[in-house]
Amino acid sequence: MTEGDVDPVGTGSPLPDPFELAARWLPEPDSGTTPLMTLSTIGLDGYPAARTVLLSRFDGRRLHFHTDRASSKAAELAATPRAAVTILWPERSRQLVVTGDVTTVTGQEARLAYTARTRYLQVLAWLNDHDLAELGPAERRARWAAFTQSHGGHELEPPPGWVGYAIDPVRLAFWSGATDAPSNRLLYERASDGRWTVRRRAG
Repeated sequence: MTEGDVDPVGTGSPLPDPFELAARWLPEPDSGTTPLMTLSTIGLDGYPAARTVLLSRFDGRRLHFHTDRASSKAAELAATPRAAVTILWPERSRQLVVTGDVTTVTGQEARLAYTARTRYLQVLAWLNDHDLAELGPAERRARWAAFTQSHGGHELEPPPGWVGYAIDPVRLAFWSGATDAPSNRLLYERASDGRWTVRRRAG
């Protein structure tokens, strides 16, 4: 473990800046690794809504993700621009939960994120809509094959509905587990003056 990291038994000294710790846990921007995270929003019916999305980028303060403007999460964020994301590393017994306010990123930021996606995910952004979901498996595959054939060898532009969001955290909870000791959680919360408080909580 690195100095200041969250250890399973809670003996280390916590870092005062949660973003420094987040940077140690999250992959480097150019690592080619894109963690999955559970995005939780407030549904239009008032119930929580959760789904798995890719963490597109951590810019040192905000966590970015992308979707289609016609998606349910886009509608939910338009109504209530707040969300939480949960990132899990089972192999390291770690979990990071980030809660905060959500804003739309610039068109250029969204474009760069699209360019960094794999070809499969770029095509998926074009085709994965409600109309396609209503079709049978054979027709969905046929639509996919037709699109990839007609666009083969060409660089894809982001689809018109492609949009990016960033979460500006107000709370970060770092959890670390162990097999021979109690789990440990560091909870960072942002005060009204912008400073961060940190407390150890039960795992």
